[in-house]
Amino acid sequence: MYTASIPVFTRLLTQLDVLLDKAMAFADERKIDPNALLLARLSPDMFTLIRQVQIATDMIKGTCGRLAAVELPKFEDTEASFADLKARIAKTRDFLGTLTEAQFEGAETRQISLKVGPPTNQQTLEFVGQDYLMAWGTPNVYFHYSMVYALLRHNGVMVGKRDYLG
Repeated sequence: MYTASIPVFTRLLTQLDVLLDKAMAFADERKIDPNALLLARLSPDMFTLIRQVQIATDMIKGTCGRLAAVELPKFEDTEASFADLKARIAKTRDFLGTLTEAQFEGAETRQISLKVGPPTNQQTLEFVGQDYLMAWGTPNVYFHYSMVYALLRHNGVMVGKRDYLG
């Protein structure tokens, strides 16, 4: 469970950092207001690039922290710039660096209870660790990571498959 999560998500955080570096360079070279990218959406009812990064990092720290049975750090969701988002990525990477293989022993059968949805209509989801990682955590991380890639690509940032995969 450690091997299926920590190295995978650490690499993804590194690539997310690369994507944001390319976005910053693109905005700078073209004299584009960074908010044009940071607040971009693929559709009016979808989250902005900022929120996609926030959710991707929350899903990474939440998935790994729950599997390791440790208290999750709280991030305030106040990022408003590329530098702020890069700092959030670094905090997430630092948190992953505190987790050890020993903390993941038995994680595949660990019971995980998760509240999802708005406070007025929350649902509780129950998982066994392996199902949580494979059917909830990993797909959610990649969904939001892919949205960051898609938003940048859609807005003209020259990113490709190698930037996505690393």
